[in-house]
Amino acid sequence: MGPLWRHPHDPQRGGTAVADAPAPVPAPAYADAIEAALGKLDLDAKARLLAGRDMWSLPALPEIGLKSLVMSDGPVGVRGVRWTADDPSVALPSPTALAATWDPALARRAGRLLAQEARRKGVHVLLAPTVNLHRSPLGGRHFECYSEDPCLTGEIGTGYVAGVQDGGVGTTVKHFVGNDAETDRFTVDNVITPRPLRELYLAPFEAIVKNAHPWGIMAAYNQVNGSTMTEHRYLQNEVLRGEWGFDGYIVSDWMAARSTAGAVLGGLDVAMPGPRTVYGEALAAAVRSGEVPESVVDGAVRNVLRLAARTGALDGVGPAVAEAELPARIDGHALAREIAHRAFVLVRNERGALPIDPARVRTVALVGAAARDARVLGGGSATVFPERIVSPLDGLTAALPDGTLTYAVGADPSDELTPADQGFELRAVCRDASGAVLGEGSLPGGQVQWLGDDLPDGVAYETLHSVEVTGSFTPRESGEHSFGTRGLGGFTLSVGGEVLWDGVQELGSESDPFEAFFGAPNERGRVALTAGVPVEVSLRHTVGDIADAPLPAVMFSFLHLGPQRDADELIAEAAEAARAADTAVVVVATTERVESEGFDRTDLRLPGRQDDLVRAVAAAQPNTVVVVNAGSPVELPWRDDVAAVLLGWFPGQEGGAALADVLLGTEEPGGRLPTTWPAALADAPVTEVAPTDGRLSYREGLFIGYRAWDRSATPPAYAFGHGLGYTTWTYESLEATPASARVRLRNSGARAGRETVQIYLAPTRDGVGRPRRWLAAFATVEAAPGERTEVEIPLPRRAFEIWDEESGSWTFVPGSYEVHASHALDDPRLAVALDVS
Repeated sequence: MGPLWRHPHDPQRGGTAVADAPAPVPAPAYADAIEAALGKLDLDAKARLLAGRDMWSLPALPEIGLKSLVMSDGPVGVRGVRWTADDPSVALPSPTALAATWDPALARRAGRLLAQEARRKGVHVLLAPTVNLHRSPLGGRHFECYSEDPCLTGEIGTGYVAGVQDGGVGTTVKHFVGNDAETDRFTVDNVITPRPLRELYLAPFEAIVKNAHPWGIMAAYNQVNGSTMTEHRYLQNEVLRGEWGFDGYIVSDWMAARSTAGAVLGGLDVAMPGPRTVYGEALAAAVRSGEVPESVVDGAVRNVLRLAARTGALDGVGPAVAEAELPARIDGHALAREIAHRAFVLVRNERGALPIDPARVRTVALVGAAARDARVLGGGSATVFPERIVSPLDGLTAALPDGTLTYAVGADPSDELTPADQGFELRAVCRDASGAVLGEGSLPGGQVQWLGDDLPDGVAYETLHSVEVTGSFTPRESGEHSFGTRGLGGFTLSVGGEVLWDGVQELGSESDPFEAFFGAPNERGRVALTAGVPVEVSLRHTVGDIADAPLPAVMFSFLHLGPQRDADELIAEAAEAARAADTAVVVVATTERVESEGFDRTDLRLPGRQDDLVRAVAAAQPNTVVVVNAGSPVELPWRDDVAAVLLGWFPGQEGGAALADVLLGTEEPGGRLPTTWPAALADAPVTEVAPTDGRLSYREGLFIGYRAWDRSATPPAYAFGHGLGYTTWTYESLEATPASARVRLRNSGARAGRETVQIYLAPTRDGVGRPRRWLAAFATVEAAPGERTEVEIPLPRRAFEIWDEESGSWTFVPGSYEVHASHALDDPRLAVALDVS
């Protein structure tokens, strides 16, 4: 028999089974040092500290030995203070992919790598993880969150936070709370009754606070039940700090703080970005006028000083993690590759289509634009710039013998222009109103993203008048190339010395500034070019008066789209290539216009003619494998017509190498679905993400995700927890007590593998409005062919509790339950009755 895996956490704390996972690093309280430093600060210094110095940092206060605290976006990498490909970052797979591993220990290793990256970039605090729930598959940042289930979200988030803080870097768990969609996110009032608020949306935050002790929380833009989250006294002061004992700092989402007194009295410690916020001088004035007690400001400053001490930014005290205690160095490329193959979810595999046996399969036809130009992460503030990206074409070319692989575009997922990349050599030149050059810098991609002080050397907003993106473009294809812009303001676009467009782009109806930058591109002209022949290009942008803006920034894009051939011809060519091969692999994908921060989705269809492409290839080649490169669910109307379907998420920079590992059987696709995949959007239980008259009612209550699907007569395409792997598992016995479930199982397949044992509770009788069943705990195990293993998984008391709205407290519900040990929600293997009292 294999090893017995026991959970190291206290069952009352709601942990799930992770072999040999160490406890989170305890953080000293630093009370004496904090009080000593606080006593040296006058009111103006304290108020200034809480306002932020610039886009990403808090001000240094040399009089108390306080360094400037630097923050950076995540969650798949650490961007640092410069949003540019000149400062590359390791890019891990998307959060949905990490959650698909169902492995908090792996999430902890990911966190440790990100701490390593943060320290390399001089970052003290990572603005991650995102632990909002998959309430609806239409949520625009679905890919950036973990799961539809609060238990799985809480456990993966706990591992991630513990890992980052193992490395002495703070985390900022976000977005507290109810930021589950993007439509009108700055103003929407999400109306959530107390029970689902507690049992679903607050639950991951509570688990992470209690089990990982994060050093920070980010307050969301939205309102919850009538109060904007940056001013929500009940949720921030009474629940987060009071009930849960959170002792970290609370920072606003960027530009979310709207009221000086409302925010600080509501529990918000830091209003970002600085220095023009509702804090600073305004906060000091509010204290002097008697509107805000100085003791409240002192409390906020204590929280910031505690963060500084923990991260090593306060002189005279040691950081929470000393240099000698830091985790061993992690190979970022290797870990990115491991997470990717562990996250791939094999949802269909007929006739043993996968893994591909190179001895039997002599030729492979690879199809799809996304196989060549891989999309490895979602759009928005989660974007980082890796130093390399391994596409599926790169990965399979390296893994297969010469002459084995053919490639055809088939159908591009998008006919929209995208930021200039392949074939472009660009730089950005900054000028004042007279045309004199102030400074310049290289621009590896076609996007200028300068926020706050992130400007080239010698450039200041006060004197900056224009930015010219200039350089050369060497096309890889002959034909008519399209060029365009994205952003607001005046533009002059030239290609080969010819002005294609000279005009001004005004703000449209979008209420979200991210939509203006990440939203729809604007085509400005077309030019016939020859492959391999370089041409000069230029995009001159007039900046305008932004020095006094609340958030000084220069953000615009130089866009390009290559020649567009007839889609029917391309699909026919791909089908012929597939017919001539032994196996076809089709890579389909979403685009930045489908999954990104700043807007929600309107449908779940694959963009472009990709569905037609899959149907054509499948008709020509029975051994067709489809790889779905999407961070969240999409409709797969052809799923029963192909041999295999592999969900690859946004797989990070090493995605192509990991895909080759899985397709060729070097590694097993180890993932299980962290969220339900509907067959069609119309079947999804929750599709309302847009508010009416400013309010979005969570009228579905407790019934999101699989909890709602269990009440539907229509089955999903793939159920929560589903995933096939490359071996089979026989569940032999299950024993359960109110404290734990013990499962014995055997690898009954022909190769080594990993299984995720999922424990669901189902009440025999229900008088309190609970779902039919819910995930209570889980564990991952490994075994060789024929090997037995046994796992003991604690059942947390919280799994038997509900939030009683009358008493305003958690209430234990005694009675009879069935305990299910399952391979997936719709594949229970064993069940036992359990009476709890």
